[in-house]
Amino acid sequence: MADPYAAGRRLIKTLDGQVTFWNAEADLLERIGRGERIEHYETRRATSDGRVLDVDVTLWPIRDRNGVITGTCSTMRDITERKKAERELAELYAQQRHIALALRLMGASEQIPGARAATRYLPSTQGQGVGGDWLDLIDLGAGRVGVIIGDVMGRGLDAAVVMGQLRSAARALALAGTPPCELIQTLDTFTRGLPEQFVTCTYLEADPALGEVTACSAGHLPVWLVAPDGTVSALPVPTGIPLGVGGVPHQQVRLPLRAGTTLALYTDGLVETPHSDIDAQLDLLTATLREVFATTPDLEDAANRVLHTMLPGTATYADDVTLLLVGFPAAPLDTTTAELAGQPSSVPEGRHFLRRTLRWWGLTALADTALLLVSELLTNAVRHASGPLALRVWYSARELGVEVSDGSTPRPRARLADNAEENGRGLMLVEALADAWGTRPGPTGKTVWFTLLTAAAQTAGAPPRDPARLSG
Repeated sequence: MADPYAAGRRLIKTLDGQVTFWNAEADLLERIGRGERIEHYETRRATSDGRVLDVDVTLWPIRDRNGVITGTCSTMRDITERKKAERELAELYAQQRHIALALRLMGASEQIPGARAATRYLPSTQGQGVGGDWLDLIDLGAGRVGVIIGDVMGRGLDAAVVMGQLRSAARALALAGTPPCELIQTLDTFTRGLPEQFVTCTYLEADPALGEVTACSAGHLPVWLVAPDGTVSALPVPTGIPLGVGGVPHQQVRLPLRAGTTLALYTDGLVETPHSDIDAQLDLLTATLREVFATTPDLEDAANRVLHTMLPGTATYADDVTLLLVGFPAAPLDTTTAELAGQPSSVPEGRHFLRRTLRWWGLTALADTALLLVSELLTNAVRHASGPLALRVWYSARELGVEVSDGSTPRPRARLADNAEENGRGLMLVEALADAWGTRPGPTGKTVWFTLLTAAAQTAGAPPRDPARLSG
């Protein structure tokens, strides 16, 4: 016969290390003997036919006319089906959490040359768990870095799926050279057709070679800028409205970016708590960043200390917590620009300028390839573009960058030329010889660029160019 009290006895270890049974029934009787009423005690009981049921028990003492406890009365309710449903729901939440985390890991951010980054993501521990927070660092080529952070309203698998779609769309648009404002507007249109229609995000495009950052926000929390001297201020970016709302155009701004600057981006889980005013929390974050960066240059240590201060002594989170610290430690070693006319004589003039510059920088080992490729870019610009040209050359410890800007908006594309054609092979040559190349739109035209790894980077085993980065 099944023991009806077996579920009420549990193995425990005493202080002297002996293993014994803890008898729940005896403990309950002792509490009743003290006059307590016990509500909703959940346990398991075996029936006479051998079935084991989950039950909810209420117990209370019976007293005689003198108030002396003489017995116990109990009611018992079968909750087997409820407990089964709870277990199934817990399994479903666990499965959704696993899928949502997998969606995040599928798009893990890459390491960007010339930028340092520390990221933290703490999934919600309540309700459906993992939500729609995401962040991404994108190598845009030519020393430029794309930074995006976003937050999809809601939690669970639905929010995570929307997050994955937006993250992929944003990355593709960024790699295609889409300016921040145009990227945010495209995401806004894209979001209106998705089930979760309230999303905030910010996209930044940093260009350390030019010393500037271009940013656009869709209703997201402010980005904090930690200057090289340790001062902390909000990046002056118009807040805008969230994605999916529509009706109001977003605005982008171009701001200076000094070498040694660190940007702090985050989602509301870091600063919103049920018992705090968000303005007070933002002030706390500002003070924390100021204190942390006054004592440590290490971004990983800084991220840990920010989390410890903003979310002290807790391992439970009502919302996803996302933090990104990205630093731009150094500008290019040197940069120079030549203004050229849009005429054939500018091709040899540009070659002469580049040759002289490489000799001055001690990069003559790259001269043959660089001169051949700049000839192709300048020739294309003279033949197909209008207005004056700008040839900009820069170098870092890792690579040499060459950029040709013109006033024409159509962006060139590499194509396979027929055997009888005399044209169409220039960009194929650029693709074959450059370590990376691409195009991007500008305020009044476009820029075509290529980079070549320096001898030091090649010796150190720099990663090969990524074909997915090509935007031309």
